[in-house]
Amino acid sequence: MSIFPSGFAAPSKWALFQENRALIDGAAGVHLVRILLISLFILTGTANARVIWQWRGPDRNGIYPETGLLKEWPADGPALLWKTGRLGTGFSSAAVTPERVYVTGMLQRTGNLFAFDHDGELVWVKRYGPEWHVNYPGSRNTPTIVDGRLYIESGMGAIYCMNSENGAVLWSVDILERFGAKNIAWGMNEMLLADGDRIYCTPGGPEASVAALNRFNGETIWVAENNGESAAYCSPILVRHNGLRLLITQLQKSIIGINADSGELLWRHAHESPWDIKANTPIYHNGQVYFQTGEGGSGQLLQLSPDGTSVKKVWESWSMDTLKGHQVLVDGYIYGAGYPRRGFQALNWNSGESQYEAREFSRCNVCFADGRIYAYNERGVVGLITPNPEKFDLISSFEITDGSGPHWAHLVIADKRLYVRHGEVMRVYDLSR
Repeated sequence: MSIFPSGFAAPSKWALFQENRALIDGAAGVHLVRILLISLFILTGTANARVIWQWRGPDRNGIYPETGLLKEWPADGPALLWKTGRLGTGFSSAAVTPERVYVTGMLQRTGNLFAFDHDGELVWVKRYGPEWHVNYPGSRNTPTIVDGRLYIESGMGAIYCMNSENGAVLWSVDILERFGAKNIAWGMNEMLLADGDRIYCTPGGPEASVAALNRFNGETIWVAENNGESAAYCSPILVRHNGLRLLITQLQKSIIGINADSGELLWRHAHESPWDIKANTPIYHNGQVYFQTGEGGSGQLLQLSPDGTSVKKVWESWSMDTLKGHQVLVDGYIYGAGYPRRGFQALNWNSGESQYEAREFSRCNVCFADGRIYAYNERGVVGLITPNPEKFDLISSFEITDGSGPHWAHLVIADKRLYVRHGEVMRVYDLSR
């Protein structure tokens, strides 16, 4: 099985050898072959050491770089490989590594981490602590895994570092208590971001907007200043902008940019929305940042200054008010659906203009792989859509009929498989051609 991240199409050694064949021909061919193959093994080992399995794919943008997937589905959907109905209450997605499939769920107000093998057999389950049991109870967090350690943040505001082999808790931190913050209306809900020896979290409150913790022991490395804004359900991104490592996330009343190395707050762009819900992870592309709030909120495109220390608004659109389903950027268009009644749309990245609106497919989360958009709406329908800026082009669809509670868990595509979670049930489908 590949050592590269699930969904990451690693080039084979033979393919890279063929691409460099012109360099190999000639009298020095034998020596060049040896150098090339040694370099490839070094490259492979380096990639393995840096692999992070996380929320919404390798770049947190909903793009899964898989190939060889089905271009259309049978009427009842792709072939079902396995399913489990033992997850408890929760809305988190699966985190898939070459060894295991991890997912969280709540049983009797306690959060549990489940580890399955790739045949669907439960390998182990470990309790990690109290979970959110008030409004919309259940686990929220999709695990982040790197170098044999797994990181989750409970709806109660506690971060747990666990051994990914056996689930043993290595350390834990209550970030609300440490940074003097209060929990938010529907429970803390961010997917932790790993970066070298750090893990980034967003406690909010008077002491810290974002904090960097040592991912080996939980100690605080730096704290970014805040004006008292609370967290807002947003999972951050880390981007490189003209050499600057920039951490971007949304808070209760704004979107912010932080120097990831020093923790310095570089800019804050005010943006309010109904209910203070900022659950959509921003999208970075070519020096610009798109972010979206839902249920009557707007989306904006921001232009970063060359040095990344300021932003200015390029456009604002009220067409696609996605609450928590996120969007994907494909060939210059932003695809996603509105909430609660706006349908599936395509927004022009440069202008923000909505090209169409398909009311028949609304309130969905979206991701992208191998030329197709995958969408899962709150009616339980999973759709396969061609990214077409001129019209809504639904190719295939099927319905998830088991499980309970809202259909809120995001789809995951890994190793030519589609993972669909609905409450206590997770179903795994074969997408290979």
